[in-house]
Amino acid sequence: MNPLDLFCDGDGPAAVDVVDLAQPLEVGMPSSPTHPSFEYALRQRHGDVVRDDGMTGSHEVMVLGGHVGTHMDALSHVAVDGRLHGGAPVADALEAGRYRTHGIDRVPPLFRRGVLVDVPRSRGVGRLAPGEPVGVQDLLAAPEPRPGDVVLVRTGWAQLWGEPPAYLGDSDGVPGVDAGAGRWLAEHRVAAVGADTIALEHIPAGGGLHSLPVHRILLAEAGINLIEVMTLEALSEKLAARGTAEFLFVGAPLNVRGATGAPIRPLAVIGS
Repeated sequence: MNPLDLFCDGDGPAAVDVVDLAQPLEVGMPSSPTHPSFEYALRQRHGDVVRDDGMTGSHEVMVLGGHVGTHMDALSHVAVDGRLHGGAPVADALEAGRYRTHGIDRVPPLFRRGVLVDVPRSRGVGRLAPGEPVGVQDLLAAPEPRPGDVVLVRTGWAQLWGEPPAYLGDSDGVPGVDAGAGRWLAEHRVAAVGADTIALEHIPAGGGLHSLPVHRILLAEAGINLIEVMTLEALSEKLAARGTAEFLFVGAPLNVRGATGAPIRPLAVIGS
């Protein structure tokens, strides 16, 4: 599928459906214990300052980590034995607290074919169980990705967004991509992999975030960016109604110079 084919048919422009794949940023939302949580407060309220013509303004302060909410991991997020993807020494890449290479600012806007791996729908369940792995067989149930595609893996875990302890899987673990599936995706040379969980990969019960082999495989070894904390429920319903798993993926992370990650507002554009 050529992504541009979504915008036209034989008689001219085609109708499209745009689905927001980002979770809302709000105080109290789930966030990894290893990253700063999202904080928000009004700094100026209407009426604090009144102009001569009666107009007032209001604005806020927001504080969050680069890996909070729906976000993309830069290649600088992971190093192995002091080296980033491609063998770049961390000491050479880091300058004045920012990464001169492998930062999120090096990620171009994505306008790519998207493929949804809808694991619960394929297995005939509402959502995956805590700590359940997503393997190669699950990936094979979706259209085979081509080099440069964006692959999104739905586990149904976004249904727990309003229950932070359950969403984070503090005791029972979180479903996600296992190492074998990570290698399969790397071999297919996709542009990015996303999921609806806090860390994208399989987190077994009691495992916490102590071991992240898929991050190592995709970020450090293959140079493939990750997108975490997505919501894929509406996308699942709309694609299933059309009998397809393909769409146009559009998204770009915030252009934060030298950051290891940043918020992203990914969109799925679905043809009629």
